[in-house]
Amino acid sequence: MAEDKITFEDVKEYEGLFSIAPSFLLEGMIRRNSNLVLKFKGPVKSYLNKLTPDQRHKLSLILDSEISDLQEIMAESYQKTHKKQFKLLASPQATPFIEKNLVELKKLV
Repeated sequence: MAEDKITFEDVKEYEGLFSIAPSFLLEGMIRRNSNLVLKFKGPVKSYLNKLTPDQRHKLSLILDSEISDLQEIMAESYQKTHKKQFKLLASPQATPFIEKNLVELKKLV
């Protein structure tokens, strides 16, 4: 049975997704509070349709998590991987960006 909490290991599994956008680009998106889910609605919907039951469970855990908890995991991920994207997402300035994109993702799920 899947865990009831998102962990670094879950993030590590999808590390490539976090690295798709170069850190300077992600930083600009965070600063502008871009709605990435809306911009990439088609590919996101396609991806959601292909999720396994375990992946769906993990997604629901993410969507139900407090943003502060998610950012703690991002900070831990940065400490372990040194990927700047994780550091950017862990920063307080990213909170509105994360919130906006989670709300939009909930609409699609």
